[in-house]
Amino acid sequence: MNKGHLEFLASPAWTEMLKTDLLPWVDSVGDLGDNVIEIGPGPGLTTDLVRPRVTSLTAVELDDDLAAALQQRLAGTNVNVMHADATKTGLPTGEFSTVLCFSMLHHMTTPQQQDELFAEVNRLLRPGGQFVGVDAVDSDFMRDVHVDDTYVPVGLDTVVERFESAGLGGVVIEPADYQFRFRATKGL
Repeated sequence: MNKGHLEFLASPAWTEMLKTDLLPWVDSVGDLGDNVIEIGPGPGLTTDLVRPRVTSLTAVELDDDLAAALQQRLAGTNVNVMHADATKTGLPTGEFSTVLCFSMLHHMTTPQQQDELFAEVNRLLRPGGQFVGVDAVDSDFMRDVHVDDTYVPVGLDTVVERFESAGLGGVVIEPADYQFRFRATKGL
């Protein structure tokens, strides 16, 4: 992630956007359940907003420095920070009530890697569990924000099919100007 992008994701302005835009929507999707996983929390601002709403939260972060900082900052809380590749977490099958993923899918290097993540999400979810998140819509603005950064947007024209191929159903996509929200469910 480029320096400017990372700084913004740790800023008070981003925190306020999360509180006023993302959090009310997350609350509207219903009960997240007792055992939640967050994929790619970055600096952890979304983790901070979600953790009071759940019993147990596992945050899976690939970046060495971000994972170490989160582990130190969240020690002794209801958050278990894992420094791991989210496409192969090694976590037990069917353990999680909800998998959350906020604005990180486009940071994966290929669509194939994204599909591996979707399959891993399906494996991690218990039957009836949900996959909830947001990600960037492809646009010139978003490409400009990601200069010198990995930017592989998930195409709105293929996301439903890709989720379903991974075993996730009941897909709901809510597109907006710069991002889209999504929900999907693991079958019973």
